[in-house]
Amino acid sequence: MLGPVLLAASRSAAIRRIVSGAPVTRPMVDRFVAGERLAESMASVRGLTSRGLEVTLDHLGEDVTDPSEALRSRDAYLALTEALAGEGLGARAEMSVKLSAFGQALPGGHDLALANVTPVVEAAAEAGTTVTLDMEDHTTVDSTLAILGELRTRFPQTGAVVQSYLFRTEDDCRALAGEGSRVRLVKGAYNEPASVAYQDKREVDRAFVRCLKILMSGEGYPMIGSHDPRMVAIAQDLAHRLGRKKDEYEFQMLYGIRPAEQERLVAEGHRIRVYVPYGTDWYGYFMRRLAERPANLAFFLRSLVGRG
Repeated sequence: MLGPVLLAASRSAAIRRIVSGAPVTRPMVDRFVAGERLAESMASVRGLTSRGLEVTLDHLGEDVTDPSEALRSRDAYLALTEALAGEGLGARAEMSVKLSAFGQALPGGHDLALANVTPVVEAAAEAGTTVTLDMEDHTTVDSTLAILGELRTRFPQTGAVVQSYLFRTEDDCRALAGEGSRVRLVKGAYNEPASVAYQDKREVDRAFVRCLKILMSGEGYPMIGSHDPRMVAIAQDLAHRLGRKKDEYEFQMLYGIRPAEQERLVAEGHRIRVYVPYGTDWYGYFMRRLAERPANLAFFLRSLVGRG
């Protein structure tokens, strides 16, 4: 029941101040975020790739309110691209970007976000890696997919994310399942209204499976973003029945969540990509992780009350 409340709180400045100032917050954040600085995140990346895992890096930040902030997001990703190239990690590490961090919500935001993200995608290609466009709330989907289409005319390896809890996503999967596409399927982590999204977990799960079947049956490269053992097993079964080899799809899981399962799947020969967030603007991401995992939320609240 607290999930929607936490999702709403993820965009509250007042609650941000309370949570950010609590002494117990930092250890919890460190579980999900690979540091505030680029150097810290690169150390985490080296550790993960040395164990056979692949990564996608997210410089945290979203919903920017000023064009100068959008430029700072662009520059942070350009620095990340340079670091990946310097480490020779282009083949093992890609990047995930939220277009709201590039100015998508500002006046003229569609064109602004496209202008800011294009140099990042260009630099990624030069470094031998690529970019996946994270999906945010339902109001951004059309703009994000349109920007994806623009980018893929020059950089067809650019990836997209779709969220199974939105009613529209099965149609989006059909449109995106063509040859050369890269699509990450997730359940969804924003507080969406009943007019556009399934509210019942079972309906979200059923929609996830329907979308997974579309992507696995298509000609693209599915990226299964889930920690749910049942969804992982269904994906493995679909891949086997459809004749997909283990290098023709991948699983993606979040940094700090089910690391033993990540390594188990790697040991079985699967491709596993870890979503590695870093940066100082961790609040919104952190609150969504709490909303998704009741055990983490219970631990955090007990600690917060105890310290209080």
